[in-house]
Amino acid sequence: MKIMDAKDGYVQHMGMYPVINLTLKSAKQPVFESAYYKLKREIVEEFKRHRYVLQSDKMDTDDKNLFQKIAGENADYNGYSGSLKFLCKCLYQVTGKKTVILIDEYDVPLENAYFRGFYDEMVDFIRSLFESGLKTNNYLQIAVISGCLRVAKESIFTGLNHLNIISVLDRKYSEHFGFTEPEVLQMMKYYEVESRFSTMKEWYDGYMFGETEVYNPWSVIKFLYDLYSDVNAFPRSYWINTSSNDTIKDLIIRADRETKGQIETLLDGKTLDIQVHEEVTYEDMHGSGENLWNFLYFTGYLTKGSEYFDESSIFLRVRIPNAEVKTIYRSTLLNWFRDVIKKEDFRDLYCAMENGDAERMTEILSGQLFHTISFYDSAENFYHGFLAGILSQSENYLVKSNREAGNGRSDIMVKSPSLRGRSFVLELKISDTIDDLEMDAEKALQQIHDKKYMEELWAEGYRKIDCYGVSFYRKDCEVRFGKPENDIS
Repeated sequence: MKIMDAKDGYVQHMGMYPVINLTLKSAKQPVFESAYYKLKREIVEEFKRHRYVLQSDKMDTDDKNLFQKIAGENADYNGYSGSLKFLCKCLYQVTGKKTVILIDEYDVPLENAYFRGFYDEMVDFIRSLFESGLKTNNYLQIAVISGCLRVAKESIFTGLNHLNIISVLDRKYSEHFGFTEPEVLQMMKYYEVESRFSTMKEWYDGYMFGETEVYNPWSVIKFLYDLYSDVNAFPRSYWINTSSNDTIKDLIIRADRETKGQIETLLDGKTLDIQVHEEVTYEDMHGSGENLWNFLYFTGYLTKGSEYFDESSIFLRVRIPNAEVKTIYRSTLLNWFRDVIKKEDFRDLYCAMENGDAERMTEILSGQLFHTISFYDSAENFYHGFLAGILSQSENYLVKSNREAGNGRSDIMVKSPSLRGRSFVLELKISDTIDDLEMDAEKALQQIHDKKYMEELWAEGYRKIDCYGVSFYRKDCEVRFGKPENDIS
């Protein structure tokens, strides 16, 4: 509507040019052949959309034959790699107008290829496709390319020198990368759900483009859709379903001790200072720690809190943008932790638990905490998942968490499939300081007795029941052992 209000400056170009529109997001396949086929299909469909040119007598026979080969999926590799320029030529011959090329998510095939192991093959094809269509194309009016990574020095653009780059650091157009806060408020008032604004802001705000703070437009629209049906709808991580999140997974898998500490700093709501490298590519991702953080910044997993200039370089103070992105980090961390502990042998832990050896349990759990990546802003959920995940590795016991028992809810119950076997009740506490660990572990143990958490196990028929109070503070834990007062084992 605003474009229409701009009148002649823009409206005079409406419908004046043939348009080639390609999205490359479908090329997320496990091998190059499949990814290439998906890209070829996108090109084929675009040729079919312009099949009307075949009715014109302005095209010669050879061009018509090649057009039909490409549209019929019968052309060779060179036919498809040069297809953008060829289609522009055909459209110019028929319409007399130069072509507008729109390419969306140009870097999705490159990201997928990097993580799948065929990056060089994909770069070769994309480079040929783009250079023929964008560099030496006399039939091109203008091209617009969108993607997460800056395109100026990306290896596929080495031959293109006339690109006008607009990145998340630029102030021009910054408000158009998402919704501004007044726009979000206007939408929420229209749908009469402005009472949920604080949740909207916490979850989907926080991105800084240039000097403008914007909301994630996709997530805002999805949350509004849910709120319109139910004003009390819970927020969700909508963006996680639109992105592979392979970058976060790769970061966590490869993280050394320093990187793990930096991730924990970010998850704790703090910032990290990085030097800007705008030309970072997938090949550069692991060249240095700063390349990796730049990569996360340009792909939306971090945003800038501020920026400063020092000795001819730009530095950013980056942070996690909002609650939605933080959930992506957390869920990826928990999935990584589950995969890690599946490879571990925790027989020593179970042996210590069966023997009432709280000291040994403390050593084992503390060792695991030291090597994992923790988030403390939602500590109770983290430590509960941490302990339940480890205890679930035994084939000899069943683990139940947050079950109704006695006068409240026990945190974790561990029990043998046989009623004659062993069973355990574990209660967790999160300490405010390192000095509170021992006292909080005792409190957790006492809570098991006071609230009769073991009664469910007694009712089921278990008679060998042990109790453990466990307290956590960051990378440290403390375990206390006890038996029910009416234990008959």
